[in-house]
Amino acid sequence: MKNLLVFLVLTSCFSLNAQNSVTSVEKYPVFPECAEVPISALETCFTTTFQNYIYTNFQVPEIVITEKYSGSMTLFFEVDKSGTFKLLYADAIYNELKEEAQRVFETMPQIIPATYNGNPTYVQFTLPLAIPLKAPGTSVLVAAETEASESEKVDTLKNEYDAIEKFPYENEEYSSAINIPLSHHNYSLFDPAMNRVGINNHTAQKPYVYSEVNKYYNFETENQKLLKNKSSWFGRKFWNEHMVQLKTKDFWFTLDPGVDLQVGKDTDADIDTYNNTRLVYTQGGIGKQINFFAVVYESQGRFADYYNRITESLRPSGGNPGIIPGRGIAKRFRDDSYDYPVATGHVSYTPSKWFNVQLGHGKLFFGDGYRSLLLSDNASPYPFFKLNTTVWKLKYTNTWMSLRDVRREVTEDGAFRTKFVASHYLSYNITKRLNIGLFESVIWENSNDRGFDFNYVNPVIFYRAIEFSTSSRAGNALIGLSAKYKFTDRVNAYTQVVIDEFSSGDIFGGEKSWKNKYGYQLGAKYYDAFGLKGLYLQAEYNRIRPYTYSHNTITLNYGHNNQSLAHTLGANVSEFTSIARYQKGRWFGDLKVIVAKRGLEFEPPAEGIPYYGGNIYGDEDIRPFDTGVEVGQGNTTDFFHTEIQGGYVLNPATNLKVYASLIYRDFKPMENTATNFENTTTWVNFGIRTDLFNWYHDF
Repeated sequence: MKNLLVFLVLTSCFSLNAQNSVTSVEKYPVFPECAEVPISALETCFTTTFQNYIYTNFQVPEIVITEKYSGSMTLFFEVDKSGTFKLLYADAIYNELKEEAQRVFETMPQIIPATYNGNPTYVQFTLPLAIPLKAPGTSVLVAAETEASESEKVDTLKNEYDAIEKFPYENEEYSSAINIPLSHHNYSLFDPAMNRVGINNHTAQKPYVYSEVNKYYNFETENQKLLKNKSSWFGRKFWNEHMVQLKTKDFWFTLDPGVDLQVGKDTDADIDTYNNTRLVYTQGGIGKQINFFAVVYESQGRFADYYNRITESLRPSGGNPGIIPGRGIAKRFRDDSYDYPVATGHVSYTPSKWFNVQLGHGKLFFGDGYRSLLLSDNASPYPFFKLNTTVWKLKYTNTWMSLRDVRREVTEDGAFRTKFVASHYLSYNITKRLNIGLFESVIWENSNDRGFDFNYVNPVIFYRAIEFSTSSRAGNALIGLSAKYKFTDRVNAYTQVVIDEFSSGDIFGGEKSWKNKYGYQLGAKYYDAFGLKGLYLQAEYNRIRPYTYSHNTITLNYGHNNQSLAHTLGANVSEFTSIARYQKGRWFGDLKVIVAKRGLEFEPPAEGIPYYGGNIYGDEDIRPFDTGVEVGQGNTTDFFHTEIQGGYVLNPATNLKVYASLIYRDFKPMENTATNFENTTTWVNFGIRTDLFNWYHDF
């Protein structure tokens, strides 16, 4: 079957090679059929002969016919000095159309080239192809510009709805600028591909977007390995695909229901545990530059005894019983459970390959480790605006966030206290093995109706200077350093240092001043460990001095919703973590062991009770001493946590998993208090989960 294709020459441009010319003579390329026509008629003869050749030889691809495509493609080609046709560029929605155009041009005969002042030259043409088109000799522009009757216009508009075309969904998310949901296990699958020696990417700024990872780890290819041979609608949707998939010419989206259903038991406290989360999430794209992602959770749950106590220790002002760590404020459900709705999402705009802009409500993470001392996904979701700039060997991330202090003592007129955070993270690949990162962040509150301080909008300013100019007590600035070194494609090491307050005299004075507020991290990763493909090993040590992340203005701590923005355990802690992850096909398993020494407070902050620097929400002005400050001071607590999990991926497209887990936790403070006392926990859990975020149980 042949469609009638017509080409209209819109523009042509000639290379002017003549020198010392008095008069100019331009002559079109000459087909053999045009050899005898006058020069004045060569253009018409060339166009007509070319149209007839294309009409005779171009065969519309079967997929275009089957899908009843109606649209256009554009070709840019030349006839060179030897009279040879060359297709320079083709723009079409189907690759098959481009391939057919290339085939036809390769069969074009060699003709007499165009001339300028008698010398052979090349001539270029831009040609639109409309499919379906008019017969040869009909001008596309004339047809388009011919005024239609009013009734014809009405008929055309009445067909507008039916003219909207639907195309097969082709995993557009993998080439999009949508954030990959933060999940330590899922990130470990492509972490080896992202850390090969010699590649020029940046792995500290998370979450990644699909398009930056897909360059190194082909999601579609990897997921194809997991697909089951299912032909029924239910089989495909349950095992392989998104529930709803829609794609048109300029728009695509997916829609999925999801769950996080857990049942278990805290055998030591004799508590039956559960979590009942129903969720729906969608993602999509508008054109090539705008993407979006949104998920809404509705949840009820009851957890192990220690987790319930932590939840209630985070309770906000206003009567709600607690805050589910990492999720949000919870209200009472029945007599012993919690109800906690959560919503997250973002809009991502990519104006060019160098920039990505995001506006969202969610979490961010800076670092290559399991923990982050700079910014982690430990706290509840928050509103953020993020600008990523990637150029040369650099990636520069600017973030602005709106946070809440929900404690009773800082609540004003029944409303939570608002504070803001602005941060910069500059990642630089010094060599093909070595990367360093520079971090700075500042927190300020909405005091004196200050609101969002536009002093911190400047993306390249040094925050310390701004903090000083606006009063050092009006803001809390942190700085940080990070580094990563790739020994081989399979082994790398990483580190972080955070400095909350720097006093060189106190650091080198040897008196262990309370002003030495800093922390550091050392870690290493081993991919395909011991030659076993898919085995991922990680070891990490974190040490954070007392009073780090706190501030003498109590609302300017580095926290949100009564949770730390950085390390899960706050400050005044030394911790060693070892992790093993493995996945083969759809089966996976994780093992995590944490040993830590923590310096807790003897009681919740209250008048006259010293603050030892573990709780980042404490008041530095009531510290017990100025020197001799040690990690683990206060209510010294030995902490041991081990967690093992195994499961099966039901649907790789939606990341739906079924799993079982076992947690053993041993908590031994030096002195028992109402909130911190010696206890052990054995928590067995079974569940089915759409894995879109990290659940942290290692408090």
